[in-house]
Amino acid sequence: MDKKDKKSQVKIEKAEDVEFSYELADSEDLEAVERMKKADQRAQQKSE
Repeated sequence: MDKKDKKSQVKIEKAEDVEFSYELADSEDLEAVERMKKADQRAQQKSE
């Protein structure tokens, strides 16, 4: 399979805004939120 064939097989999804709900979040969602917060803090520290 050449590069052109691979490109034609790539799925293109429509971007949608999704609202996060703590009430519907499972443990993996909450873990992801914590990782996101820690990454934001690291980025903030690097920019200061």
